[in-house]
Amino acid sequence: MTRTIVESKTKTAVLGFDEPFCVIGERINPTGRKKLAAELEAGDFSTVEKDAVAQVLAGATILDINAGVVYNSNPNPNETEPPLMRKIVELVQGLVDVPLCVDSSVPEALEAGLQAAEGRPLLNSVTGEEDRLEFVLPLVKKYNVPVVAISNDDTGISEDPDVRFEVAKKIVQRAADFGIPAHDIVVDPLVMPIGAMGTAGLQVFALVRRLREELGVNTTCGASNISFGLPNRHGINNAFLPMAMGAGMTSAIMNPVALPIGQKKIAEKKAEVEAAGIILPEGMEDEAFVQMFGLGSTKPRAGKEMEAIRAANFLTDNDPHGAEWIKANKPPAKEGEEGRGRGGRAGGRRRRA
Repeated sequence: MTRTIVESKTKTAVLGFDEPFCVIGERINPTGRKKLAAELEAGDFSTVEKDAVAQVLAGATILDINAGVVYNSNPNPNETEPPLMRKIVELVQGLVDVPLCVDSSVPEALEAGLQAAEGRPLLNSVTGEEDRLEFVLPLVKKYNVPVVAISNDDTGISEDPDVRFEVAKKIVQRAADFGIPAHDIVVDPLVMPIGAMGTAGLQVFALVRRLREELGVNTTCGASNISFGLPNRHGINNAFLPMAMGAGMTSAIMNPVALPIGQKKIAEKKAEVEAAGIILPEGMEDEAFVQMFGLGSTKPRAGKEMEAIRAANFLTDNDPHGAEWIKANKPPAKEGEEGRGRGGRAGGRRRRA
């Protein structure tokens, strides 16, 4: 049975057909996040720190680390990204003890991340492009790490799932030439947006089955790609992830965190409530208010996608006795009752005299 081992200094994440679905947290990535990019260029890592902790608390088992910010002061990522990657890897693994995924398109940044990472990180990524194969596969062999293999090559990304399968097969075969086993290849079959291609879901489910049955590899994807450009993206993601799991997908690069509701939305809802003639308790805290009206939370928490994944793990018997499902859905202890057992007694059962 295929098992891909990813490790931190003391913890292990296992990707496998009979293992719980592995969530690879994607938030530590400045792509499309102008505020984070500006912070990183200024040497401010406060958002990185918050994102690392929040993702682990929400249920991420691996954290993806991407340092791909283009500095205004120096637009050459070959110079700026390697030291930044090293800094972020060292910082994150000092905050949380989960395995890391070193993610970059800059070869020197990949190696900088591998050198800084403790344990056995996942490398993201190799493609079927010849220059990428020639640089990344020796790195995978040198550091004895698993790698994400993305199903595109020198011709680009094909809309034909058979072509994407052949690219994945090529990467697995080329990796074997370096002595890299198939269980250390995690294939990303490339999820197309369902809004642009109506068969995108069917394509990826069929591809995942073929990759599992014919190549015997684990799989991953950028989960939110499926819903790109559509309204209520969480609703689509929530359906897609369990279906992909049912087809045999074993991990996803995704955001496990539901972001806090902002003050603007809270103020708008309060105005709406007031206009309806509803009188709120004096001094009502914002958290109690948003909970009452189903707006979410003022604090980061696990997103709905995590709920769907945990339910699917339970339904596929990858959560024995539903322990993780019950733990995730257990009401939080009231203030002052932490550590109390049944009936609110400290320590649970009474001791015998």
